[in-house]
Amino acid sequence: MKKCMTMLALSLATSYAVAQESEPLSISGSVDTYFKYDFSKYRDEDGMSNIPTYFGSEQNSVSLGMINLVLGKKVGKASFVGDLSFGPRGQNAASISGSIPNGPDNNTFNIQNLYVSYEFTDKFSMTAGYMGTFVGYEIISPTGNFNYSTSYLFSNGPFQNAGIKANYKFSDKVGLMVGLFNDWNVYQDFNGVSDFGAQLSLSPVEGWDAYINFLTGYPSGTIIDLTTSYQISEAFKLGLNAADRTNSGDDTGGYFGAALYPQYAFSDAFSLGLRGEYYKTKDFMEEEVNVEGASVLGLTLSANVKAGPLTVIPEFRLDNNSEKVFMNSSGGPTKNAAQFLIAAVYAF
Repeated sequence: MKKCMTMLALSLATSYAVAQESEPLSISGSVDTYFKYDFSKYRDEDGMSNIPTYFGSEQNSVSLGMINLVLGKKVGKASFVGDLSFGPRGQNAASISGSIPNGPDNNTFNIQNLYVSYEFTDKFSMTAGYMGTFVGYEIISPTGNFNYSTSYLFSNGPFQNAGIKANYKFSDKVGLMVGLFNDWNVYQDFNGVSDFGAQLSLSPVEGWDAYINFLTGYPSGTIIDLTTSYQISEAFKLGLNAADRTNSGDDTGGYFGAALYPQYAFSDAFSLGLRGEYYKTKDFMEEEVNVEGASVLGLTLSANVKAGPLTVIPEFRLDNNSEKVFMNSSGGPTKNAAQFLIAAVYAF
């Protein structure tokens, strides 16, 4: 009898394990490349052109983006995601040292995401590890953005957050996330857990999603962010991102701004989208002298031309700054910068 019970228990355990492991390992990702031309023909010693946002910065060159490889698996209520990138786009995300990107390094890889999750109920789950940030409208992977070049709000906000977070879904229309995190963009922080973050998600009507984000800590400061999009019709979508960041401690400064994203799909194969952004750095102290922050207005017009998994993105961008921070074709300072790029993004 004991032997029969043991065999039955083993049989049930084996059946349970087989059932739990029935979901296969998922593999997805993307590959992207681009050509960009700055109309001033300006190129610094690292080959970078005028507009100082992350990704797509090399002038007059057929350049690499990255190969992005995402692995995921779910067994019962437990799941994991491992997301690696190889190439300059991912490496620039890993080597942030300020608002201006470093030169690209083609020989390294970046961990984009590496986390585990557990669904305690249909409403409550927890996630721990290194995660793409919950703040902002744009992301590192080009498959998640309509425009190929990125906004100033994206370039100066967090890219990733390492920590632990809890998600609770009150209903189909309301959800809440709270979490404790390291400082921005580092998965090993010797200063310890330093940030608190929260996100209130709302879906007032079908097709309309809104996220109110909050992240605060030292030394990163405090950022309040609104991200929302509304699918007004089958063809027309409108997105908005607004953010305000204040530096922490005795540091002054920060930034605030907003970006509007109207997009229209003429067909399944062709869409046009505009990003209009206003971005302003706050006043700050430098050697006991108050320095007035500069502002920039950026307009980016992009097309998405789709052929199966391949998306071709021709794009024109014009930025106007309140200060002469750009370089013109004669090598002198100017308030304006314009560029054209064409990118190819393959998703799998």
